[in-house]
Amino acid sequence: MKPLSTIFARSVLVLAMSGMAPAMAQNAPAPAPAPQFTPPDSTAIPDDEFGKMVRKGQDIFLKPSLYAGKFVGNDLSCASCHMDAGRRADASPLWAAYVLYPAYRAKNGHVNTLAERLQGCFQFSMNGAKPPADSEVIVALESYMYWMAKNAPTGVKLAGQGFPRLPKPPQAADYVRGQQVFQKNCVLCHGANGQGQSVNGHMVFPALWGDGSFNWGAGMHSIPTAAAFIKANMPLSKGNSLTDQEAWDVAYYMNAHERPQDPRYNGSVDETQRKYHDAKTDLYGQRINGKVLGARSTPHGGKLRAAAQDEGK
Repeated sequence: MKPLSTIFARSVLVLAMSGMAPAMAQNAPAPAPAPQFTPPDSTAIPDDEFGKMVRKGQDIFLKPSLYAGKFVGNDLSCASCHMDAGRRADASPLWAAYVLYPAYRAKNGHVNTLAERLQGCFQFSMNGAKPPADSEVIVALESYMYWMAKNAPTGVKLAGQGFPRLPKPPQAADYVRGQQVFQKNCVLCHGANGQGQSVNGHMVFPALWGDGSFNWGAGMHSIPTAAAFIKANMPLSKGNSLTDQEAWDVAYYMNAHERPQDPRYNGSVDETQRKYHDAKTDLYGQRINGKVLGARSTPHGGKLRAAAQDEGK
């Protein structure tokens, strides 16, 4: 007589082949949910030498033009994308990013240190220049991130990391629909021409396109990235109030406008497009409203380039 275990195993196989397998044979265990994490309150920054560096990193993060101006080419702040001083879940919080570096990035095809990742933010999102990896600017920002991630597990994707990715929209993203979403939900803060708003020289609402915005190398120029950020966080204090389709449409509209040139530009829009912008969701090099995006971009560098030109006169 065959053992009962053998008979049971064969019975499960027969049932599986007939589409009638028991639930335990059909259903794989659900993946474990991402760990939750709450960063320390800003009032908990220690009152010592390390705390001074953490506070310096927080100052740079909130007002980079003031505290790291020689590396910043626009008036955006780090908090333009990493909201609530880098604390807010689903707005690419610092505490969730810190524990994932070093990491391979397809953007530049190699393993990036955290310092290199921060340098990229200055070069692309801030349309500026890379601070040296051992500079006080980078060390301060790393210290701020390290402190914020205190007691978080290392090498683990935490709940709230990055921006929640959106499924493909029911309809292809559309300029006209996006313009309507923008006029209804975004003009009040970002202006009719996407220029943003400043008070006493301090950026309050960031420019979304034009010379004062992020350049073509920044991650936010990618429509899926912008749509994910917008869906979770915009309009301000009303995150998740837009439909997925509206988020995709307004992200398309925002990124269908000219902005500063990609720092990796080599003199040819076509070649730069093929090398760095070949995704269908990337509008660089595409003809929108009769104009090839990137063909009329101002050189990257913004205020830094203008200052260098003034010095050279």
